[in-house]
This record gives sequence, C-alpha cells and structure tokens, in this order.
Amino acid sequence: MSGFNIQAIDDVIHGRLRLGIVAYLVGAGTADFATLKAHLDATDGNLSVHLRKLEEAGYVGVSKSFRGRKPLTEVSLTESGRQAFMNYLEAMSGLVGRK
Repeated sequence: MSGFNIQAIDDVIHGRLRLGIVAYLVGAGTADFATLKAHLDATDGNLSVHLRKLEEAGYVGVSKSFRGRKPLTEVSLTESGRQAFMNYLEAMSGLVGRK
C-alpha cells in the first residue's frame, strides 16, 4: 500500500492535547497559557506537561515575563514545529487516503 506508513506518525504531536496545541498555534502564531488552557479545556498541570514535551522536541518556544505584576507565559510555534505539523498531516493523509 503506497503512502501507508504508520512509522511516519510523529508521537510527539500525535497526543490529543499536543495536537491541539500545535494546531491552535499554526493559526494563532503565539498564544498565552490562559488562552491555550481555555481553548483546549486543559488543566494547568496537564497543559504544562504537554508544553514541556513540545518544547523539548523544539516544536514550541515558551517565554515567561510579567505583565504588570502578573506572570505571563507565551507559547509560539517554531519553524521546526510548523514543519513537523505539516509532516504529521501528510503522514495522516497517507494513512487514511490510500487507495
């Protein structure tokens, strides 16, 4: 079966929450922690764990600062994260679009 390659699925992206993070950032570019948490219906701890995994893979950049006296965590998709997402979509297409 041409195009069918289960090994091409990126395990870092494939998790539901990580896929949601990357998909959201493809459109938004950058999002703060609270926005991601709300859009993905995630808890603080769960979102933090998944962001760390994406950051360790080099797929997102995380910056921490303060807005006034409140901490602000912003997440951006890196170029390698964008490419990994495109590769992921191609791999998924190969799994479901085979003839």
